[in-house]
Amino acid sequence: MKDSLRTGLTRTASYQTTIEMRARQLKADVFSTPSMISLMERTCTELTETFLDENEQTVGIHIDVRHLASTRIGQSVTMNAAIIEVKGRKIRYSVDAFNDAGVKIGAGTQWRAVVDTQRFAGGIEQEVDHGP
Repeated sequence: MKDSLRTGLTRTASYQTTIEMRARQLKADVFSTPSMISLMERTCTELTETFLDENEQTVGIHIDVRHLASTRIGQSVTMNAAIIEVKGRKIRYSVDAFNDAGVKIGAGTQWRAVVDTQRFAGGIEQEVDHGP
């Protein structure tokens, strides 16, 4: 992990919602909560990537998110991520999401841990302290 990884770093990314992202249990074609969380995680991961060493990646260890409003499939969504805490190999992010109508559809926080990719891919257990 590079020393330049610090609080205050941000990333904003926009995505088009697709039929694969719909809430299947509903009759209406609306954006699902798991899909929103997935895009939030993706944005956090992309924010951090350039600050990691070659043999590192992040994995999610805790997420606390509220889905605040619905979004129709076909609308675009914008995810905002900001690093708000770095504690050893753990990183906490603030995340929020807006649809293309400017409606805030989600908000929360996420913790990710930096792991060694060789050990992780090889199935070698890496204990991650899940506490904040």
